[in-house]
Amino acid sequence: MKFIDLQAQYARIEQQVGERIQRVLQHGQFILGPEVQELEERLAGYVGVRHCIGVSSGTDALLVAMMALGIGRGDEVITTPFTFIATGEMIALLGATPVFVDIEAETYNIDPRKIEAAITPGTKAIMPVSLYGQCADFDSINALAQSYGIPVIEDAAQSLGASYRGRASCSLSEIGCTSFFPSKPLGGYGDGGACFTDDDDLAQRIRELCNHGQSERYYHPRIGLNARLDTLQAAVLLAKLELFPGEVAARQRIGARYSEMIGERGLALTTPVVREGNTCVYAQYTLASDQRPQLLEQLQANGIPTAVHYPRPLHQQPALATDAFDLRVAERMSERVFSLPMHPYLSETDQQRIVDALATGLA
Repeated sequence: MKFIDLQAQYARIEQQVGERIQRVLQHGQFILGPEVQELEERLAGYVGVRHCIGVSSGTDALLVAMMALGIGRGDEVITTPFTFIATGEMIALLGATPVFVDIEAETYNIDPRKIEAAITPGTKAIMPVSLYGQCADFDSINALAQSYGIPVIEDAAQSLGASYRGRASCSLSEIGCTSFFPSKPLGGYGDGGACFTDDDDLAQRIRELCNHGQSERYYHPRIGLNARLDTLQAAVLLAKLELFPGEVAARQRIGARYSEMIGERGLALTTPVVREGNTCVYAQYTLASDQRPQLLEQLQANGIPTAVHYPRPLHQQPALATDAFDLRVAERMSERVFSLPMHPYLSETDQQRIVDALATGLA
């Protein structure tokens, strides 16, 4: 059994991927070729914003988003400690300080009720993470941010395809950032990412920052990066985009089926909570249990792969270590969460096998 079955997906689109890649090889525009623009236009339409800018990774998407907002040394960015390192890492890389706010125990997303107490004159952005494929509470976060004149960046590395109160993830704030890492809901065959915005000026700044700060050939009004999305990755993503709506629907069915199966067995596990008005794309299907070690051992004994997202919150990572904040919920959840196999091609038979193993582990 595979944790994520990329081969099953490839079997469906092998011809389309081959044709798309062959087209790039024939025209030879490997950097900023026409496939990049096509992908950007299609993704902007899918999300419902004016601009999508392809970048070299989801990590670089966060970096250039903050650079476009002028965030740098001495500034503060409010975010969650319960996420992958890239979120806090890019804040620190710019010389800014990650200010960690604790999470909701139900959704694992940043708790909007705790954000205001963390705002200071040095706060230059709020960066919620839409964890596990479900958007954070952006209405509450945006209202608070607007009252203080602070921009919001959505770290949507795991949530492209999800929605919040009828609006698409990546369209919920000044800038949305996503990742095309192969295991993401829309993943390439290498690194890649994108920034989304309705702001024309921000979009132009992000484009320049991704291309060495260049506004026209050999004219560089700002210091930038080499953070462009490769044409070959854009070609792969265009082939995958044809499947994406159906795969999102499949992920939602599979996630709901997991919860239903676990509920029917009466297993003492905390299943994902999807807030009313939200849809979840289940980048991960994550459970919580005080008996995690024995459950992981039981699953492994049955040949079922698992992962822990995340075993150590960011404020306990050596690179970002701090004890300046009360983050007891994130600390507690890091000891309890674990993720089951999740992909659009997971069969009901395999799900039943997984739930049977969980039941044995809890017996």
